[in-house]
Amino acid sequence: MELHSFSHGYGQITYHIVLVPKYRYSIFYNKRIKKDCELIFSNICTKNGYKIHAMEVVDNHVHLFLEFHPSNSLSEVIQYLKGGSSYRLFKLHPDLKKQYWGGSLWSNGKFYRSVGNVTADTIKHYIKESQGKPSEESQLYRFMRSEQRKLDDF
Repeated sequence: MELHSFSHGYGQITYHIVLVPKYRYSIFYNKRIKKDCELIFSNICTKNGYKIHAMEVVDNHVHLFLEFHPSNSLSEVIQYLKGGSSYRLFKLHPDLKKQYWGGSLWSNGKFYRSVGNVTADTIKHYIKESQGKPSEESQLYRFMRSEQRKLDDF
């Protein structure tokens, strides 16, 4: 994965997100519902400019590895994913409304973790070592490029 240049910044925003249906029902064992869910998430991400690096829909939860623009907040992204998929899945599969009579498909909770190319220890080390040292080129930029090269070589 690459760093991207934006109008006032340079970086990358990627998250591993896990969404769970309410009551942790295994609704995705149904191959048709599973396939529809994958297509719906793909459409939502394409429409909103999110990039899916990986997606896996298993019987009772969904894993997404997403990248999105810094102008989008994580909560906004999750809201679009949950709301849009819930609405469309209920429309395509009205029988789901019997299981989810309250009207919401997804549980209130979610799992998310930011994913990057460097570890927390690497960043701590960089911050500790760079304090008070002059730089011709941004030390952070040089550091991130060198880390990216290491990953590319790996």
